[in-house]
Amino acid sequence: MSAETHEAVHRHEPPTSFIRKYIFSLDHKVIGIQYIILALVAVIVGMTMSVLMRMNLSWPGTNWPILGTLFPGGAPGGVMNPEFYLSLVTMHGTIMVFFVLTTAPQGGFGNYFLPIQIGAEDMAFPFLNMMSFWVTFVGFIVILAAIFFSGSASTIGPIGGWTGYAPLSALGQIAGPGQGMGMNLWIISIAIFCVGSLLGALNFITTLLNMRTRGMSLMRMPLTCWAWFTTAVLALLSFPVLLGGGILLLLDRLAGTSFFIPGGLYVSGILSGTNPSFPVHTGGSPILWQHLFWFFGHPEVYIAILPGMGATSHILSTFARKPIFGYRAMVFAIFAIGLLGFFVWGHHMFISGMSPYSAMTFSILTLSIGVPSAVKTFNWIGTLWGARIRFTTPMLFAIGFVSLFVAGGITGLVLGQTSLDLPMHDTYFVTAHFHLVMGVASIFGMFAATYFWFPKMVGRFMSESLGKIHFWITFVGVYCIFVPMHVMGLVGMPRRYAQFTEYTFLTRLHPLVVFVSVVAIITVLTQFLFYFNLIWSIFKGKKAPANAWDATTLEWTTTSPPPHDNFAGVLPTVYRGPYEFAVPGAPNDFVMQTEPETEAERVGGNGHNGHRH
Repeated sequence: MSAETHEAVHRHEPPTSFIRKYIFSLDHKVIGIQYIILALVAVIVGMTMSVLMRMNLSWPGTNWPILGTLFPGGAPGGVMNPEFYLSLVTMHGTIMVFFVLTTAPQGGFGNYFLPIQIGAEDMAFPFLNMMSFWVTFVGFIVILAAIFFSGSASTIGPIGGWTGYAPLSALGQIAGPGQGMGMNLWIISIAIFCVGSLLGALNFITTLLNMRTRGMSLMRMPLTCWAWFTTAVLALLSFPVLLGGGILLLLDRLAGTSFFIPGGLYVSGILSGTNPSFPVHTGGSPILWQHLFWFFGHPEVYIAILPGMGATSHILSTFARKPIFGYRAMVFAIFAIGLLGFFVWGHHMFISGMSPYSAMTFSILTLSIGVPSAVKTFNWIGTLWGARIRFTTPMLFAIGFVSLFVAGGITGLVLGQTSLDLPMHDTYFVTAHFHLVMGVASIFGMFAATYFWFPKMVGRFMSESLGKIHFWITFVGVYCIFVPMHVMGLVGMPRRYAQFTEYTFLTRLHPLVVFVSVVAIITVLTQFLFYFNLIWSIFKGKKAPANAWDATTLEWTTTSPPPHDNFAGVLPTVYRGPYEFAVPGAPNDFVMQTEPETEAERVGGNGHNGHRH
């Protein structure tokens, strides 16, 4: 491509109007901030739902007057209905998985920093980038609409869980409260989100492969870029499957097809085909929906966690003041995790009646993911070993990420074995596992990224004292929430139950349930300290220099915040790898990627030859 063509395609002038600058912006940095704001709003909705769930589990039958006022159908007299609880479970899971864990790490931080870290002026397709955000935003509005227009006064959405298992999700209102219009809106929201994610994934892949600056070879990219690239590939291959499944599910509901609905169903006292509200269906397979959903669902776990792995690697190296241990091994481990993630979806379906031989295959493949995960974990430990660590807030959250990833991953090895998964699949053991490894670990990666890159995005530091208070309460809190949940699961406490008062064998666990709820409420309230720190620091935080952390990658070579075209019209040239810390003979303990090699380095080597390509 000629320089003129490149300019014509990728350059766009700084916007002048408010709408073009802040609303329908083509600037990847503004779009990244829009994604982050969307996630910050969504996480408040999701956290509020989780608190309501914990209140009902700990104090079932209690009159909460505010609930009776806000949701007279779902909590008549202030007492929560079971179906209202189930709709909370569904909406909490959906909003957190799609609009927080998928949106912020990739759409937010990835959009903002990937072009800068590879030395590009913008994403490859700025208009497509803008569209990807606004399509995602519409998906969020539709899922919120399901709260108010669920088709049932007693719920705030569908009651089938965030996985939307057929056939109940395919039957319509006859399947239960919220399964009518609420389920329609849920499916439409997910389908819209899939489209937005596909647009973003195409943009990420094209940008990284085609728009790296001079000298930025693939093996000179920061590990964050490798993580965002792998995540984009996962999204490109998995979201179309969920989109197709969602369309088929909608056809079953609205067009009378039978993709997921078998014949002879007897629901709510009505036999299929004997009532106009329940037409005849034949030949469908509920298990087909599980295959389609989980073929997307397990890569989704890595879509949520891989950007956190990349940010953690980046931050650990920066504050350990050492090159990342085993850079190439880390790159290959990221790809191995992404690749293997497409071959293990069956471990979510061990209790579906699959062949023991299929289950054994899925089990072996599931356990094999532990190998690249262990490579990353030991390389993180190797990076920290013998280092002069700076215990800043982003460093604490990065170390916390490693801790949570390991703690949650170990229980994954347990659930990956069919003989152990069968009795524990429908218990709180699974809830604790995926919250630790997919939910909380990913969110710790987001916190680390926020505290780390905030000075670059805003030009000011966030408060270190408030950040450390936020870290310690949250870190201790999440362990106090989810470790007891493993115990509950081992005892046999089933998940998705609105209360356990009917089960004598669970009464001795009630003090533990109350303890978890109290800690959860404290931990949730602590997050508002983070919100205060975030907003206060935008206006009153200590001013940050261009290279706030003495780091080495390209985002720290430009001003804070970066100009419209990132590098003020002068694209950088890269001469070295991304983590050149503690280079012998260098005047500082870090060497920027843009600094040419000295004669001494060319002759004698700098001790970090694995980074010079």
